[in-house]
Amino acid sequence: MVKQTTIKSEISLKGVGLHTGKEVTMTFKPAPVNNGYTFVRVDLEGQPVIEADANYVVNTQRGTNLEKKGVKIQTSEHVLAAFVGCDVDNVIIELDASEPPIMDGSSKFFVEAIEKVGVEEQDAERKVYVVKEVISYTDENTGSEIIVMPADEYQVTTMVDFGTKVLGTQNATLKTMTDFKAEISDARTFSFLHELETLLEHGLIKGGDLNNAIVYVDKEISPDTMERLKTAFGKESITVKPNGILDNLTLHYPNEAARHKLLDVIGDLALIGTRIKGKVIANKPGHFVNTQFAKKLSKIIKIEQRNFVPTYDLNKEPLMDIHKIMSMLPHRPPFLLVDKIIEMSDTHVVGQKNVTMNENFFVGHFPGAPVMPGVLIVEAMAQTGGILILSTVPDPENYLTYFMKIDNVKFKHKVLPGDTLVFKCDLLSPIRRGICHMQANAYANGKLVAEAELMAQIAKSSN
Repeated sequence: MVKQTTIKSEISLKGVGLHTGKEVTMTFKPAPVNNGYTFVRVDLEGQPVIEADANYVVNTQRGTNLEKKGVKIQTSEHVLAAFVGCDVDNVIIELDASEPPIMDGSSKFFVEAIEKVGVEEQDAERKVYVVKEVISYTDENTGSEIIVMPADEYQVTTMVDFGTKVLGTQNATLKTMTDFKAEISDARTFSFLHELETLLEHGLIKGGDLNNAIVYVDKEISPDTMERLKTAFGKESITVKPNGILDNLTLHYPNEAARHKLLDVIGDLALIGTRIKGKVIANKPGHFVNTQFAKKLSKIIKIEQRNFVPTYDLNKEPLMDIHKIMSMLPHRPPFLLVDKIIEMSDTHVVGQKNVTMNENFFVGHFPGAPVMPGVLIVEAMAQTGGILILSTVPDPENYLTYFMKIDNVKFKHKVLPGDTLVFKCDLLSPIRRGICHMQANAYANGKLVAEAELMAQIAKSSN
């Protein structure tokens, strides 16, 4: 089991936003399990939170921009790529402006900040989506395409072709995420001269200078443009190097543009919200196609998770039979609603119940059309979870289990006589002071029939 991670302590960085030109302070803070990546606008009233979620993408011009209830985060991709590249699952990113600092146009400084405070494991299993078949998205207008295929680990390949002589066709590949820091993190953002002219005319890239963006010169620079560039970048002179980029900057790699596009893909696909085990191949990627693919994959993952039914060999000898269960639980027939315990670990338990026509509750629920009451399915899940919590004490027969809270209960399908119910309970947080918080699911006939979030506490019996 691979565990979730967060950073060990908080750390701040300061700089300017590339497009806004505003001074900004960004602080990374440790986050609880299952938090994912969340941005917090500390400069706004109520300090609103914007989750790094593909469904909040509203604009992909010159960066991936998120918006939730009118609150915006601009150019999120470089920061998110750093956390994925450093194997961090949960982090809170506080900003006192709408845009993270551009720094040098790469993820390098964010990676260094993460490494400075360190990464620590958390007491929860990491959720990973294992790709089992090819999934693709194509932008018919641009010909851009992204696919993901089965692989042993998360890998990314980018192929870029801008149709210009100065840049040409480039490829980049990251075979393992552990190489992100060394091979990808310092690849800087770039622009073409013709794009730069348009951006300057519209008052954008206010925080840009020759230290945080590679500028490829794909056309003749007019004297008027040269003067405008000098003013924008605060330089007395600007020239074009033999390799076709503006001066004062040396490429880190011949294919730095393709590597930066790969960095962008990693950052944009972080918006899926789940780790990927598969190989991504992106042909002519951009923020629009990246985030559209993220939305598609996120939707597929949610549907599969909702419909996922774990499989168990119900014929093999159980971990606990009815007699062992009764030695732990105080419940007795007809209120004992678990027949077997199939599987158990420190963080989960799986139980089983064969629903027969002889159940007492079928006499009145409903005569002529018997259906197992939903509240009894919840009770059965709770009894299964009770086995897990009681297994943490040496004398379970001397304890009783009491409900504290039941949340997010959903009944999805009827349970009828003849069905075999399988209950799976997973801890949402470690058991502390006899309090157990778990997610409980009930399955029958290859379907999820009920789910609930349960909290219970064990207490010594007064008998």
